[in-house]
Amino acid sequence: MFIGQALDYARVQLIDYIDIDFTLWLTWLLTPLIVTFLLPLVILLLFYLTAVILYVYKYRDRLRNAYEQDFWDGARKTVAALWDAHGWVWHGYEIEGLENVPEDKPCLFVYYHSTIPVDIYYFIARYYLLRNKVVHTVADRFLFKVPGWSIISEGIKVIPGTVQSCSAILKAKESLAIAPGGVYEAQFGSHVDYSLMWKERVGFARVALMSSDETVVIPMFTENVRESFRNVSFGRRFWLWLYHATRLPFVPIYGGFPVKLITHLGSPVPIEEGVTPRQFSLKVAKAIDELIETHQKLPGSIMRALSERIYRIPKTKSK
Repeated sequence: MFIGQALDYARVQLIDYIDIDFTLWLTWLLTPLIVTFLLPLVILLLFYLTAVILYVYKYRDRLRNAYEQDFWDGARKTVAALWDAHGWVWHGYEIEGLENVPEDKPCLFVYYHSTIPVDIYYFIARYYLLRNKVVHTVADRFLFKVPGWSIISEGIKVIPGTVQSCSAILKAKESLAIAPGGVYEAQFGSHVDYSLMWKERVGFARVALMSSDETVVIPMFTENVRESFRNVSFGRRFWLWLYHATRLPFVPIYGGFPVKLITHLGSPVPIEEGVTPRQFSLKVAKAIDELIETHQKLPGSIMRALSERIYRIPKTKSK
């Protein structure tokens, strides 16, 4: 019995020795590989942080003055500078067509809803820094149940949005951004054709028609926005069933690719007397479709969108 215990003890010691020896050997083998790949990532991260810090530092005087005048204004400008820095570094973010947006009138920005609408975050940030004006945004109601969302919605003016509350914002001569496609368009839209998925939603059109006569409706689309984040393409029927059952976004997302993003602001869509919400909705949809047709190369390509960070080939018009 003593011999059996001794053998068991020896076996345990041998296994421990082998495990320890194997662990040391594996560590010795992988250390050069870890160092080889980790150090460049650290350098890249440092460059990224340096760019963000210096970009934000450019706004130091504006931020300091904002904090001296109003806490919320200072906080918003700080957050805006951080988001704008991220958009500039990660996506080379640009806005084209800002001259179409009047500075002295309330504006309703109607935009295409991508998988994750990073473009609207970048747009709101830069617009606030350039013009010192907050753009209210309408978000899906499920977001307001997410912990921590209340302070965000209060600070940067995100609302669930009813027709009455949205028209009140425009009547107060403030600006508002709405994506009529909402979560449905985000989940089931395609990078192949970037088609709008508004169904029969005309709420934004009612908002425009109920607002003041000064309201300007601006169509908005961001080039390559579906190449930044994408939804998985399999199981579409299941995800559609789940969405209709819950009204929640369950479709898996992947991406975060540093593709080139350019937000295009079209010419204002005139509100004609006697037009119905349905008719006006179709006019705005056509304006956004024209922006997509003019600026987005189809089908969307992640590799092409990445290469456009270096060189952008203008889209040739289809005959």
